[in-house]
Amino acid sequence: MRRDDRAPKPDAPVYEGAERLQKVLAAAGVGSRRACEDLIFRRRVTVNGRVAQLGDKADPTRDVIHVDGERLQVDTRLVYLAMNKPRGVVSTMADEKGRTALADFLGNRVEQRVYHVGRLDADSEGLLLLTNDGTLAHRLMHPSYGVPKTYLCEVSGPIPRNLGKRLAAGVELEDGPVTVDSFRVVDTLGKTAQVELTLHEGRKHIVRRLLAEVGHPVARLVRTSIGPIRLGDLRAGRTRRLTNAEVAALFKAVGD
Repeated sequence: MRRDDRAPKPDAPVYEGAERLQKVLAAAGVGSRRACEDLIFRRRVTVNGRVAQLGDKADPTRDVIHVDGERLQVDTRLVYLAMNKPRGVVSTMADEKGRTALADFLGNRVEQRVYHVGRLDADSEGLLLLTNDGTLAHRLMHPSYGVPKTYLCEVSGPIPRNLGKRLAAGVELEDGPVTVDSFRVVDTLGKTAQVELTLHEGRKHIVRRLLAEVGHPVARLVRTSIGPIRLGDLRAGRTRRLTNAEVAALFKAVGD
């Protein structure tokens, strides 16, 4: 009997839509079927927490698959996009007032209905994630998962040397205290400065309110990262699909 013809163990449920595991992995872009068979043979693949064997099957719409400990998204119905939201665009897929919204930039390029993860106010710009994976979206937005977000802001200066320590210690706002994970001055020019700060808060207008509270109102705000996903050189108004590695990194960021 060939190794790839062995039946799965009784404790490995096989669903009606299941396919050979190496085929599922190859369809997800892991590599050729031969390369995926080698990964399985070397015990580098788990299905629902169980080390996979050659001959195992998996349902890409139901099973949780990890390769080398990293979650692999194998359900081709799920979409993960990064978008650079331009200034003046509202963070909704469609706007009842007729304002430019996120869906206006997708056109017919995405067949599935996607939703934005978190928000940026109309005057802010930068990275948004769009997906139809409701479970991951919820975890990315929920404060208990502590996913950090980084912002580049143009503010009024000059910036006092102790501002970073003050922000790290916590600043009291009307809806409770807020602290930053990191803060640095990127550049100064006359009476303005560019600062970068990272925090895992998700309250409305939190960055603008925080910096205004310490005397440095924001003139421009760009979100440059959400967890492991970076804006990079993505042009304003453009979207791109996340790579398998980026999706795996998002799952890792929320503890999956």
